[in-house]
Amino acid sequence: MTDFHDLESKCKGCTACRLCEKRKNVVFGVGNPKARVMFIGEGPGEQEDIQGEPFVGRAGQLLDKLLYAVDLDRRKNIYITNIVKCRPPQNRDPQEDEQESCIGYLREQTRIIRPKIIVTLGRIAGMRLIKPDLRITREHGTLIEKKGVWMMPMLHPAAILRNQSQMEGALNDFLILREKIKEVCPETYEN
Repeated sequence: MTDFHDLESKCKGCTACRLCEKRKNVVFGVGNPKARVMFIGEGPGEQEDIQGEPFVGRAGQLLDKLLYAVDLDRRKNIYITNIVKCRPPQNRDPQEDEQESCIGYLREQTRIIRPKIIVTLGRIAGMRLIKPDLRITREHGTLIEKKGVWMMPMLHPAAILRNQSQMEGALNDFLILREKIKEVCPETYEN
């Protein structure tokens, strides 16, 4: 049994795949390790690599606004991480072998946090964690129960920035999420 601090230390020293070669920082995650809601993206971008925190660039700023709209806060009542913890070159999709090298860290994070709701951000995370044939543009905002955990694919904030017409659907997904949180883990909104 690993505790959260030990897991983070181990992850920060990881050299299991080629992504370690050019990283500035391992981007382990941010938030409340006792949160019942966990957001999982695909991998860090340039700003995340520089700052060592997930979702801090333009997409992260949009994510923070969407979170705020439903009374969620990355520092208080959720946890945010990615499938891969090091930046893929030129922000390309993380390759299968890179995901495999990192998935153990994500599994341990999830085991320790024990979320009741997992939100996947973007196609890669949704396909990896929910189902391989996920169609993110059609299935975002749907809730699927897997092994007692509610899973919800959402559009990646970077995709929304590229296509502003998706903003209304994205906000609606967050409203659906808020209702599910109130149903299965209302303690998220206490304090």
